[in-house]
Amino acid sequence: MAPIIEMRNITKSYRGVPAVKNVDFTLEKGEIHALLGENGAGKSTLTKIIAGVVEASSGEMKHQGQTVSYGTPFEALSHGIAMVFQETSLVPSMTVAQNIYLGEEKFLNRLRGIYISAQQFLQSLNFTVDPTATVATLGAAKRQMVEIARAVHHKADVIIFDEPTATLTPEEKRHFFALMRRLKSSGVSIIFITHALEEALAHATRISILRDGELVASGKASEFDRDKVVRAMVGRNLTNEIYNRKRTAETIRKRGAQVLSVRDISMGSMVRNTSFSIFERQITGIFGLIGSGRTETFKVVSGINKRDFLRGGEIEFDGRPVRYTVPAEAVRDGIVYVTEDRKLEGFFETMSIAENFYSGVLAAGLEKHSIISFREMRAIAADWSKRLDVKAINSNARVVELSGGNQQKVVIGKGLAQKPRLVIFDEPTRGVDVGAIAEIHQFINQLADDGLAVVVISSYLPEIMNLSDRILVCRQGRVVEEVSPLEASEEKIMFAAVH
Repeated sequence: MAPIIEMRNITKSYRGVPAVKNVDFTLEKGEIHALLGENGAGKSTLTKIIAGVVEASSGEMKHQGQTVSYGTPFEALSHGIAMVFQETSLVPSMTVAQNIYLGEEKFLNRLRGIYISAQQFLQSLNFTVDPTATVATLGAAKRQMVEIARAVHHKADVIIFDEPTATLTPEEKRHFFALMRRLKSSGVSIIFITHALEEALAHATRISILRDGELVASGKASEFDRDKVVRAMVGRNLTNEIYNRKRTAETIRKRGAQVLSVRDISMGSMVRNTSFSIFERQITGIFGLIGSGRTETFKVVSGINKRDFLRGGEIEFDGRPVRYTVPAEAVRDGIVYVTEDRKLEGFFETMSIAENFYSGVLAAGLEKHSIISFREMRAIAADWSKRLDVKAINSNARVVELSGGNQQKVVIGKGLAQKPRLVIFDEPTRGVDVGAIAEIHQFINQLADDGLAVVVISSYLPEIMNLSDRILVCRQGRVVEEVSPLEASEEKIMFAAVH
């Protein structure tokens, strides 16, 4: 049987620099094909060629044996190819149901009927999303569910998932992989891009690995293990650098002065009378399931959300009471929040790398002159690009043109250019490859060693246990337990988060 997708010598170049180079790739009918590689390896570019988002510079693609070149995603979708993007492509002002049925509306629509149909469809996928909710009000995980539901609804014979599990809880991931198996058994072919190598090894039929735009390995999933995948991805073994570091009493940093004190703060139903403290020269890990209020709590601290006016609690930063009404006030005091949603909240996608770094300096009021200094902008961009190893043609490249990992580094650098005392990282390695994870972890550790107070919010337990000097567990809008890394286990932390 001929492959459902066959690509030969596919090359795609941007400004003369190849993103993928002479790649041969096949997708068989009814298989789950994991596509792995570091950020910038060419995974998203290759799949976007399949989905009609971009056109190949050269090479040939066949779909069901016919040579094709889809010019738009709509054209590809009409021929049975759907893609779930890493950064969601939903319409924020429309409801969940309207997004699912977008493009299929009848001349006369009855909203109640659409909502009932969407409710039944979402329940069949085990997705707990309100079909009447506006997409703009949803968190990252719920938006991802709607994106997946929309792709499945189109009944495509090829579905491309780009980092679909990055925002999902363990239970939601279980439902998602069960859905993938059901699609596979019905004859749907799936391309699965992920940075979670264990997911690829456990659920894929075949694995293909890209490095620097070239296909370096491909075969049955049973032929690979974690070490073999990592070596193919980055050219060396990183197993001992990520998540395997054993914390001892000597490696846990002793806390310095108290930087932040939070007492009984509340914000509606999301944050409920929670209290905790953050100290300099320490990494405080925050773990909690989606809906536990972990992100909302620190958005209150950094001035993004406002706590309740009456009985909203107290926040002290560097020993003085504060009540921030806008993030700019917190930034000027030295509090930086590095968002979990880099595309929506993290950077200006049409601006260059240099302009994004410099916007952080301007936001903190660190610019001494009333006129923008392009010389200083270039110097700051060169400094932070070097520190964070941002891979780009030059600092004038637009951030939207970068890979996900390099975009994340720009978001981090933009925040740290503000010279903070307290840095809050919300899911710092979401959608980031193993090589970049090691670099970001090393950088976060260096910040604490340099005397900063660091908070890491993460839904990935190995990351929390690897980075943290102390661990706070959130449940139902409040911090319910503090766990020492010396006594922590995944079972103990998860028990505290659930019970």
